Amino acid sequence: MPLLTYILIDPPNCVRKPAMRYSQMLIPTLREAPSDAEVTSHKLMLRAGYIRKLAAGVYTYLPLCLKVLTKIQTIVREEMARAGAQELLLPVVMPAELWQETGRWGIYGKELLRFKDRHDRDFCIGPTHEEAITDLVRNTVRSWRELPKNLYQIQTKFRDEIRPRFGLMRGREFLMKDGYSFDADEENAKKTYQKMYEAYEKIFDRCGLKYRAVEAGTGSIGGTLSHEFQVLADSGEDAILACDHCKYAANVEKAEIRSKSRSSDIGHRTSLAKDKFKKVATPGKKTVEEVAAFLKLTPVQLVKTLIFETDKGVMAGLVRGDHNIKEDKFKALVGCEWCHLADEKLVVSSTQSPSGFAGPVGLAIPIYADQEIMEMENFCTGANEKDAHLVDVNLGDFKIEKTGDIRAAMQGDGCARCDKGTLKEYRGIEVGQVFYLGTKYSSAMKAVYLDQQGKEQTTVMGCYGIGISRTAAAAIEQNHDEKGIIWPLPIAPFQVQLISMNQDAAILETAEKIYNDLQSKGVEVLYDDRDERAGVKFTDAELIGIPYFIVIGSKGLKDGVVELKNRKTAEVTKVPLDQIVSASYQLLTAER
Repeated sequence: MPLLTYILIDPPNCVRKPAMRYSQMLIPTLREAPSDAEVTSHKLMLRAGYIRKLAAGVYTYLPLCLKVLTKIQTIVREEMARAGAQELLLPVVMPAELWQETGRWGIYGKELLRFKDRHDRDFCIGPTHEEAITDLVRNTVRSWRELPKNLYQIQTKFRDEIRPRFGLMRGREFLMKDGYSFDADEENAKKTYQKMYEAYEKIFDRCGLKYRAVEAGTGSIGGTLSHEFQVLADSGEDAILACDHCKYAANVEKAEIRSKSRSSDIGHRTSLAKDKFKKVATPGKKTVEEVAAFLKLTPVQLVKTLIFETDKGVMAGLVRGDHNIKEDKFKALVGCEWCHLADEKLVVSSTQSPSGFAGPVGLAIPIYADQEIMEMENFCTGANEKDAHLVDVNLGDFKIEKTGDIRAAMQGDGCARCDKGTLKEYRGIEVGQVFYLGTKYSSAMKAVYLDQQGKEQTTVMGCYGIGISRTAAAAIEQNHDEKGIIWPLPIAPFQVQLISMNQDAAILETAEKIYNDLQSKGVEVLYDDRDERAGVKFTDAELIGIPYFIVIGSKGLKDGVVELKNRKTAEVTKVPLDQIVSASYQLLTAER
């Protein structure tokens, strides 16, 4: 007998609709947040039944949370497709050999979770996938005809944070979209970068978030150009500085400062009389505050000398006493691949004195100075001798290799991009970042192609990341009140929550009809069909944060109306019973 005889096909009316009844879903709400929950999003995601902790920095995404994450992913996939990117999926586990090729196996640090397999071979769990994607492209792309390539994935990542905290804001395991572009030359690579920048703007616009795209450092990813996408929220970890006159914005690590110095001023100050400085005893006084108080000076009259270890050797950085050096800026001025503050042993060997007493006079290592040092006269520095400092030091007393903007910007500083503006500070949560990588990875891993003349050329790369789970948490930080979450409509787990006030037969019959009619219209509706008090249902609804409520009560039903409530504004509209489905549909359609 033919095989088809044994296949049973359900008729169309047997297709099962997804469970959207509260009583069938896993939504374990809590009245109080656990004591270890610190920020609003962490507290509310736990209380509203979106996540549960499995281990430090590792969370289970419950059904409501997964719906939010899926919506964010859908927006990302649609905009990536419009931008010409292709989705793939790379392995989570990567061999050490790839990371050793780029040098990051030794540089990345303890955040890289490493392990050995049963054959004693070294592997890591991917925190990012530059090496893996470059390996794929170098083994598959041979000719200029095959370029450009723009590839991305959405995948779980793991970074072994020393202090995982804030729930999904800074977890060890997280869901991320990471993309990588490969172009034949710098010009086309920067066009791809711009295209991805614009795609990211569309993604965060569609997510319904208020954000700023700001210039940023490149960190452990590397490269020469980067922008962060920061969701604006008072609870944000990151400081953002934006000009009040032009469109310039950057994070505090990268923000540029307008120089006050003029070339004639610099010439005057470097020609001041030399060797007029005096050494003074400062027993046990190491910090700027201690030295300034002891010598009856202000921090503005001091110059700090910080010793850095770099891939180009040991360097000194000078900054005014009330300012701090930003490593990314210092790295850019020096032109090195990496830098970090020297340890005590290296400070002693470089300055012949312990930390706190370094100074530029007589220093035998290259000196790089912040641009504002060039405005100073008769300042105080360390004497490269324990318990001693120099006063009345001037620029002619030591040699500076190069000056530039290397200090941390702050509110009130002049904007470097215009002559009139000043910088104002905002708080933000980084949810995405784009990097122009150049040939950092393709050169190290020999990802090359043959050009039209048959000559071997190195591909030029870009890198583009979005924290999917972090975006969900950031949306809550930006959109909540004392009662709970207020989801932006595009990423809400449901569009409407249907609430029956009691178990009266007429109310339940009406609720069932509205529920089915909304579903048939394509409206995403959660029907709270529980046998619970109305107060419990309203408390849970406001906690969960679905944008609109439809409330069916005995009095309204008697008058032939139901209530349509806006979660964000708390505005309540009474809608005729026979119009509630069409009114809800039109309202939701208008907001898309």
